Amino acid sequence: MRFLHSMIRVRDLDAALTFFCTHLGLRELRRMDSEGGRFTLIFLGAPDDVHDGSETAPLIELTYNWDTEDYGSARNFGHLAFEVDDIYATCARLQAAGITINRPPRDGRMAFVRSPDLISVELLQKGGSLPPAEPWASMGNTGVW
Repeated sequence: MRFLHSMIRVRDLDAALTFFCTHLGLRELRRMDSEGGRFTLIFLGAPDDVHDGSETAPLIELTYNWDTEDYGSARNFGHLAFEVDDIYATCARLQAAGITINRPPRDGRMAFVRSPDLISVELLQKGGSLPPAEPWASMGNTGVW
């Protein structure tokens, strides 16, 4: 058995792609439009997981239904998790792009942000925790994750 992907329904495809590709750095690997089913599927992979176009690593499938539908707050999904080289630099870059850091990396190890569709994304520091640093060490939580 092999884990293939996690599917997320998105309300605004452009906003979702900006968040996951532009801000988080994932790559679009393939796209499929279904005229009959009235949806678009886009599969994304993390740069360190994609080698020579191979899709052997777990992927994120963005599903965009062409007809309007209310998906609620998406809290029942749980979260996606990504390992990052420098959690402080990653959070600073996301914050500069206007993304709220819902759970700052006070411990130098873990942070949470949310996608435009309210999907929680956990960021984990590669290796051991970084030493506590400001402004993160004293920053409180914002909203939910």
